[in-house]
Amino acid sequence: MIKQKATLLLADGTVFRGSLIGNPGTNGGEICFNTGMTGYQEIYTDPSYTGQIIVTTTSHIGNYGVIDEEVESDHPTIGGIVVNTFSDVYSRLDATGSLQDYLVSNKITGIADVDTRQLVRHLRSKGAMNAIISSEYEGDLDGLQAELDKVPDMAGLELSSTVCTPEPYFVGDESSPIKVACMDFGIKKNILRNLSDRGVYCKVFPAKTSLAEMEEWAPNAYFLSNGPGDPAVMDYAVKTTKDILDTGKPVFGICLGHQLLAEACGISTYKMHHGHRGLNHPIKNLLTGKSEITSQNHGFNITREDSEQNPEVEITHVHLNDNTVAGIRLKNKPAFSVQYHPESSPGPHDSRYLFDDFISLINKN
Repeated sequence: MIKQKATLLLADGTVFRGSLIGNPGTNGGEICFNTGMTGYQEIYTDPSYTGQIIVTTTSHIGNYGVIDEEVESDHPTIGGIVVNTFSDVYSRLDATGSLQDYLVSNKITGIADVDTRQLVRHLRSKGAMNAIISSEYEGDLDGLQAELDKVPDMAGLELSSTVCTPEPYFVGDESSPIKVACMDFGIKKNILRNLSDRGVYCKVFPAKTSLAEMEEWAPNAYFLSNGPGDPAVMDYAVKTTKDILDTGKPVFGICLGHQLLAEACGISTYKMHHGHRGLNHPIKNLLTGKSEITSQNHGFNITREDSEQNPEVEITHVHLNDNTVAGIRLKNKPAFSVQYHPESSPGPHDSRYLFDDFISLINKN
């Protein structure tokens, strides 16, 4: 079969040529890389990747197909994928279809037969940047550049309100004595599974829901979810987080939720050079002295200097590769958060104790 050609153009002018996978067309976003060796379906359906082109470093993508139970959201919102070797033939017996058909049905454009090792080394050196994938501009780099110029920068971009649920919904056993209001900034399904598996009855609210509306449900605690975009421009979410803290009820934040908790405490956030995305990031828990291997996906982080200077905040976790802040807790409120993903889908389960800590905090309150 003759493969249709595709082009990948980076904002710094670097060009990669390969073969079209997924839906024919042209699409752009911030290009980033994930070093995980498995779990491509969970990665592609993580709402935190909204508007991003994902480079996967593992050599073979598509070889085990897709399965309905392994999605982290109702549909992918990524800007595209870049892979080395792509397979539209899958081996898993319980797969419900091929990754190729899944990409086409969700209108995701991708490129294969790219030297992803070279590309990742380039991004590690130059940093995350905008890029565009196209099967339509073969030989017309000027036209492709014009399309790339239209892609917005991730810094300063608010995306949570575009991917969150439009209406509240429930997860778990409604007879449970523990009710948690979950703010959906781009929440992953496995976070809700981890909460409901621990007996929590969750009500998931849209990103711009007010505290007053959530309090009508009389929750015992609040959860601040992961999600895409720049936390520094989410004034509405920071205000709501401050209001939640004023209730005195327990709060747990993950990833973007961690950043919003920090912003609510006067701790600034910043865009990282190329972010942390993968399944083997080492974290040290400063409270226990133990280390854990974690799943991560973030391009923003909270400022260490602000965290250290805030008398009401304690740093609880650090990333052992670069010493960035990976977790905090408040000294005067029952609230804590982590930058990584303890629900780890995909990834190791070292950090799932944090959900147990949240339940203990609720029971003590």
